[in-house]
Formats: sequence, C-alpha cells, structure tokens
Amino acid sequence: MADLQPESIWNYLEKMHSMHASDLIISVGNPIKVRIRGLLKSLETPSLSEKLVYEMIKVLLSPEQMKTLEEDWDLDLSLHRKGVGRFRTNVLKQRLGYMAVFRFIPDSIPDPDSLGLDKVIKDLMDNHQGLVLVTGPIRSGKTTTMASLVNMINQKEKSHIITIEDPIEYIYPAGQSMINQREVRKHTMSTAAAMRAALREDPDVILVGEMRDLETMELAIGAAETGHLVLSTLQTKSAAKTIDRVVDAFPPKQVEQIRTLLSGSLKGIISQKLIPSADGKSMIMASEVLLANISLTKMIKEGKTFQIASVMQMGRAHGMRTLDHSILGLVKEKRITPVTGLKYANNPKALSEEYTTQGIEM
Repeated sequence: MADLQPESIWNYLEKMHSMHASDLIISVGNPIKVRIRGLLKSLETPSLSEKLVYEMIKVLLSPEQMKTLEEDWDLDLSLHRKGVGRFRTNVLKQRLGYMAVFRFIPDSIPDPDSLGLDKVIKDLMDNHQGLVLVTGPIRSGKTTTMASLVNMINQKEKSHIITIEDPIEYIYPAGQSMINQREVRKHTMSTAAAMRAALREDPDVILVGEMRDLETMELAIGAAETGHLVLSTLQTKSAAKTIDRVVDAFPPKQVEQIRTLLSGSLKGIISQKLIPSADGKSMIMASEVLLANISLTKMIKEGKTFQIASVMQMGRAHGMRTLDHSILGLVKEKRITPVTGLKYANNPKALSEEYTTQGIEM
C-alpha cells in the first residue's frame, strides 16, 4: 500500500467497527495501529512519514482546529462520520512530529443489560439526587456506562439532563427527557464554568465527563448535596481509592468539610474493568459496586476508608460487591478464564485462594 494518501485515514477510521477495534493510532515512523480486544496490532501499511501524518491530521481538522493544535501542540476533539459513528480524538506533538489517537464511539448507545449493568447499578439512577461515580483505568468503558445509564433515564423519564463533556462522545436520541449537551472549549470555557451555569438551569441530572480538578469536584459534590443527580468519572481502581482520591485533592484545611459533604452526597461508586472473554471474541465488564449506607457515611466522615472492604462484604445481600468478587462470578460462569481473572484482579493472591476453596482449576 505504497500509495497511501492523506485522505486514506477516513477509510481506516470507517473500518474500525468491522475490525472490532476500539482505538486507531497514527504516529511518525510506525504503520497504522489498532487496538483490538485490548491488544495493539499493526495494520499492513507502510511506516508513516512526518509529512503524511501531518497531512492526515489536516484532512480531519478544521482550519480553526489546526490553528489551535499548532499553537498548543495538543488537542482533544470529537469527529463524526455519518452512518459510521463518532471518534474521540486526541492529537499531540511528539519528538518525531504529530501523532493522533482515535477512539471509536458507535452511533447507538448500548442499553444497560447489554453491558452487564445489573439492577443494583440501574437503581442508582432512581430518586434523582446524589453523586454517582464511575471509575476504572483507561479503556474500561466508563463513558459508555455513564451514557447507557443516562439514556435509560432519557427513555423512561421526563427529566432535564445537562451533560458537560470534553469532548462530546455519544449523541443521545430523542426520548422522554430534554437533554442539553455542552462541549468544553466549544460551548463553554471550562468544565467548572459549565457546572456553575448548570446549577442555574434547573437540571434534574448533570453528567460531568471527568472530574479533573479541585473546583469541578467541589461543584459536583455541592450539586449532589443540593438535590441533583450527578454522574462523573475518575481513573481509580477501587471504591476506597476513589474516595481517597477525592478527599486528597483538597487542601488540608478543607478536608474535614469535604468528608462531611461527600459522606452526605455520595450515592454509589461503580469501579469497572473490561476483561477479555474466554473465547477471545469480546470484552466483558467486571464491576465493583459500593452503595451509600449509614456505615459508609460514618467511615467517610472519620477518614476510615480502609474499612470499606468490610462494608462491602456485609452489604453483599444488598448488591454490593468487590471487583474480585465480580471476577470470580465471571470465572464460575466460564465467561472468562481463571488465568485471565487473576491478571485483572485487584488482589490476585486472595482470588487464587478463593479458586482453591471453590475447586476452580487453573
């Protein structure tokens, strides 16, 4: 494929869905690469020159976006191809020139059941109030989970939903709700500015793509405290670490106040990972679920998050579970292999011991 042209980039983006690729990467000195079921693979293309990568990016971006990129050296945006889907795009400058990563976002929003979101998780959307956090590493499906839950509300209830995203990924279809989607740097100057404005716009539900800074965290907690349902994400690997991450973001003089506010506003935390299926054909979600109760409220106030594991253990009858308990269930259902389960577990040693107790062979 020696005649690779700048316009060819659209052809490869359009093929991502049929290849079951989650991401596509163009970078100087490398062939085009895709990530399929978590693994990075090279396509049969020549190594890309600095000029070709630049020209490919230029094909995709508007003149205004190119100007921003050349001034700031990195850019987040969302691209859309009718009939194909959207692509969450990050472009940046590196040692050899520009590179770009494209994350495929299908046009249709998956329903909660297809993602493995059970009744316990769906019930977190009831009584439009409180803070619900969806956490996990990069490429763990956090955005898709939030979009699926918000669209569930949209299809069933007459609510006013405001989303604040950087960039907009899923586009919500017409439903029972009124949805206003705002993109940072396109419709608002910052996430925090959009949050402040949202509180004056009579919302029932506020979705914040990610809580990246202290001000956004404070506003999100405050909005949840005043009777709104607020959904957001953080890149943490467990419920306990999520609470610590939020509290530790604040200066020492505010910690006690934030613990009090968080203990009163937190409704639940979903910590998730995507794990390769036993047949290698798909990715399956394992999820940790922490639900607010009197014990959790007390622990957050007192800074005793190290005791959260015991709360989750006692709360299993109400749907709480650790990530490793979720993984164990997937192994027992033969949806993932025992070896893969250990690879993705938060505590592989404890999970291995559970395998032995339950007679699960490696």
